[in-house]
Amino acid sequence: MKARLRRIGALVRLALLELWRRNDLFALLVLALALLVPLSLARPFGTAGATRFYDDAALLLVWGYSIFVSLGVGARLFPGEFASRSIYPLLAKPVSRGELLAGKYVGGVVAAWSALAFFYALWAVSSALRGGDGLSLCFLQAFALHAVFSALVVAAAVAGSFLLTPSANATLLAILFPAMLFFGRRLPEFAEGARGPVRLLARAAYWIAPHAEFFDMRQRLVHGWGGVDPAVFLAAAGYGIAYALLLLLLARFLFERKSL
Repeated sequence: MKARLRRIGALVRLALLELWRRNDLFALLVLALALLVPLSLARPFGTAGATRFYDDAALLLVWGYSIFVSLGVGARLFPGEFASRSIYPLLAKPVSRGELLAGKYVGGVVAAWSALAFFYALWAVSSALRGGDGLSLCFLQAFALHAVFSALVVAAAVAGSFLLTPSANATLLAILFPAMLFFGRRLPEFAEGARGPVRLLARAAYWIAPHAEFFDMRQRLVHGWGGVDPAVFLAAAGYGIAYALLLLLLARFLFERKSL
């Protein structure tokens, strides 16, 4: 057991170092620094209350950045290994396919979480400078649920990388998650007004697709509505963790049956 944990830990460090060597992650962090700080510090028309609209826009950028980072991280974990054939020396250590999947997934999630923490730290500092609550309960809940969502996105990208080409995988998920974030809660209303196959597809999407809106606490954070009930928070986090585990089980099933 200890030997297995050491092997997984080594794979986590390897995946984390490999991902942070990519220049696109650093470019995204610099872009976030250049956009989020002026946006969240602005005072439109000299009115402090109007900055809530800028706070909402800044957090929306954080969500967009996090989806981009998580998808990029998850979608690149395995296709590059197959293309360069570096998967063979990794599996010859000896490392099982399950250990390789777990190690690279955890490394990808840690990389995505580190970028997410940077984004939220920028927003928290700018909010504190304007007299905001800073590290409130609502802020901590929002960050925790967003972190669960990032882990779910990485798991979806990993599972998709065994089913689709890298470009198709990234494109499909880049459409799916933003669509569920903005329109997921409206799918039942849309299904009621639709007919035929469209109605069935809308209902199927509501029950099967990952509900990104469950993790979105932007409005509560921006308007100071406070945190959610602990039972609601745990239910949303449990949903995200369970969904990510199901996707990882699917990824392992596909990986075990993939001929190398």
